[in-house]
Amino acid sequence: MAIGNKKETKTFWDVVSLLGGRDVMGTGIKTEFDLIALGNDGLTRVSLDALIAFLQVPRKLFVETILDMSIKTVERKKSNDRLDRRTSSLIIEIAKVVEHAMEVFEDEDKVRDWLATSNRALNGMRPFDLFHTPTGLMLVNTVLGRIEEGVYS
Repeated sequence: MAIGNKKETKTFWDVVSLLGGRDVMGTGIKTEFDLIALGNDGLTRVSLDALIAFLQVPRKLFVETILDMSIKTVERKKSNDRLDRRTSSLIIEIAKVVEHAMEVFEDEDKVRDWLATSNRALNGMRPFDLFHTPTGLMLVNTVLGRIEEGVYS
């Protein structure tokens, strides 16, 4: 059966694939403790770049607004240089929320649109604007859970 010119999209994204895949990560993730160990070891700049590429947001915006780092600091890092524990842990938590959004919306473009759109359940803020704090990520994740359960959000 011919598929034609239909655009192929990846319908399943998990934390590992959002952060560059097994080749970049060097490991699979089986438990939450694996994520803790990964954060403690530090993600590479390649993992950060993979998440930013998925989100399709400007690197400068993500790095300076979400990670509270200078873009020049990140750009000076080699692709395999490790980020610090706090930054790595925040990136992992963001990837977990994005994975949840993919489970809810099942479409990359819908996820990106939802993350970039003001939401009444988030006090009129865009989900993306809340990615810089653990509390903000938890709020976004809670709204995703409500959407998943069919509760008005």
